[in-house]
Amino acid sequence: MASYSRLTAAPIADVLRRAEEVLTARLPLRKEKEDRHSITLTGGDGTATITAHRHGLETEVIASTDQLRTSRLDLDVQYFLTTLPYQPGDAVPG
Repeated sequence: MASYSRLTAAPIADVLRRAEEVLTARLPLRKEKEDRHSITLTGGDGTATITAHRHGLETEVIASTDQLRTSRLDLDVQYFLTTLPYQPGDAVPG
């Protein structure tokens, strides 16, 4: 299992929506469950859980997978994290 974290200016809802958009577009994943602070996506490449908690002006995002750090799922989870803005107004990659 692998875990990654990132701080972002994006609100929780935006983080979870973006996680679903990016990861389901890049891998054959489907939403397994979701609540106000997390989303779990699963498919043939494994399972990823994205958890987000707001702390003042920042949201802490923790992404966990059930795969090795060199898996396709992990590489795409890391890519997703790079698409989150660090500060308000930062450009978000397409």
